[in-house]
Amino acid sequence: TDAYRPELSGELRCPVSAIEPMEMSIRKVIARRGAMELRPNIVINLGIGIPSGVGSVANEEGITGLTLSLESGPMGGVPVEGVGFAASVNPDVIDTICDTFDLYDGGLLDMTFLGAAEIDKKGNVNVSKFGTRCTGPGGFINISQNTHKVCFMGAFTAGKMEAEVGDGRLTIRKDGQGVKFVEQVQQITFSADYARQSGQEILYITERAVFRLVPEGVMLTEIAPGVDLERDILSKMAFRPLIAQDLKTMDQRIFHHGKMGLSLG
Repeated sequence: TDAYRPELSGELRCPVSAIEPMEMSIRKVIARRGAMELRPNIVINLGIGIPSGVGSVANEEGITGLTLSLESGPMGGVPVEGVGFAASVNPDVIDTICDTFDLYDGGLLDMTFLGAAEIDKKGNVNVSKFGTRCTGPGGFINISQNTHKVCFMGAFTAGKMEAEVGDGRLTIRKDGQGVKFVEQVQQITFSADYARQSGQEILYITERAVFRLVPEGVMLTEIAPGVDLERDILSKMAFRPLIAQDLKTMDQRIFHHGKMGLSLG
């Protein structure tokens, strides 16, 4: 077990410069691209896993002027990654889970970053049921249905992947064998039809591609420098997405070691 950390309970505050930045990896690439969506004066929820890295990136880049929150109760501060997730360093407030969800259900959130295990051609997301295993949605539905902008984040494929990140590009040596962009999700935990009706802005962010939900389906809008559109993206999907006419290359700063020099737009 970890030692007691008073900076997580609000007993004392520590310099945020003392928080170690994430090591360069696929996880950090995804978190960096997610952090590029941040804006001033907003309240954000971060989900477990890769989405929690957005807080780490924001801290490393010295970004202030927004509030990060977790469904477990902390509001403000820098969320802890890994096994310490659910706590934040230097929280401004620690609410109960019930009070936090009352706030979320009431529309407190401007943006959320959540994981995604399966995404289908309609834009639906599954995080709750796989074969005979039912993990359940947790607070996923409350958060995703009550937030104006939702960024789903995760690796493009499932399984072990070997890749190199550096010099402004992504090089995939060995890809994961599991397909995450499927024809139809096994269970709809997030409904794309509901999102369209409610006017939500939806992004799907991976290390090699960024997609956006549009009225006609899922549209590919960005690809990583160093990847091949057909070989590394389209051939690894069970459906063919719409492709933006102005298909862009992901910001090369994401794929460099060291700080990005990111600021809020």
